[in-house]
Amino acid sequence: MERYEIEAFLVLAEELHFGRTAERLHVSPGRVSQTIKALERRIGGALFERSSRRVALTPVGRQLRDELLPAYQQIQLAVAHATAAYQDIRGVLRFGFTAPWTGELVLRAADAFSSRHSRCVVELQEVTYNAAIMALREKKVDLLVAELPGAEPGISVGPVLFRERRALAVPAVHPLAMRETVSLEDLALLPLVMGVGMSSSWRDVHFPRRTPEGRHIEHGPVGAGWQEILSLVGAGKGATVAAARAGLYHARPDIAYVPFDDAPLIEYALMWRDADQTVGLEALVQTVLDCAARSAGRSGPR
Repeated sequence: MERYEIEAFLVLAEELHFGRTAERLHVSPGRVSQTIKALERRIGGALFERSSRRVALTPVGRQLRDELLPAYQQIQLAVAHATAAYQDIRGVLRFGFTAPWTGELVLRAADAFSSRHSRCVVELQEVTYNAAIMALREKKVDLLVAELPGAEPGISVGPVLFRERRALAVPAVHPLAMRETVSLEDLALLPLVMGVGMSSSWRDVHFPRRTPEGRHIEHGPVGAGWQEILSLVGAGKGATVAAARAGLYHARPDIAYVPFDDAPLIEYALMWRDADQTVGLEALVQTVLDCAARSAGRSGPR
């Protein structure tokens, strides 16, 4: 049975009057009559006895009402409980992001979420890519937009939100800085500067040990945060992998951002702790996904 059929049958079973039933359902009496007739044809017999003076349930109609009404009331109660849960979202959610271009989406989603759930505060926090998963584990943030991969024990990963072209940040005086593009084979030309604390799976994707053709890639010094990493690159200690848009947000006279012509795009996704999923967190996750979908619809893939 469709929902409108259930509602039409149960209201008519209560009112025993087509006109009053139509008023409660905000439809015409003819629509109520058509719905009941269609339902009776599908069941194979009458549910109501009709005359010019009265409407009454048949024995089968009473049986259907008695069995259907408790189930329908349970559905209504479940929906009411779910609605109340989302309306009662409160507290604090800490929302982390790893880069300014992820922060744009985070801000839009936080504003949209706050407009719907004013009793819940969303606190934004920027974290460095190398410390992102640790920030989740240490409960410094509840939700994170960060670069993939994020497959770690106890961490849930949502769908890809958007993608960015990959670039190599090199010292401005290095010959690669004069190039329009670089290739993955060029990673063998100078050491890679990385952030401390990266997981092995994350490091293997973004800072591999060998090029596609098997040439050795040297891993150079490490930095505690993004600015320290850039300082090492600017000082000529090596290069680092970044999103191409990093050049717009972190421009420096001693660094050039050269895009790769053969590297996969960097993918960004939501991440959160498996053990700490709440109604509020679920609502924030869905808000981010909705905002990302609208952004993709306006701008298309990068």
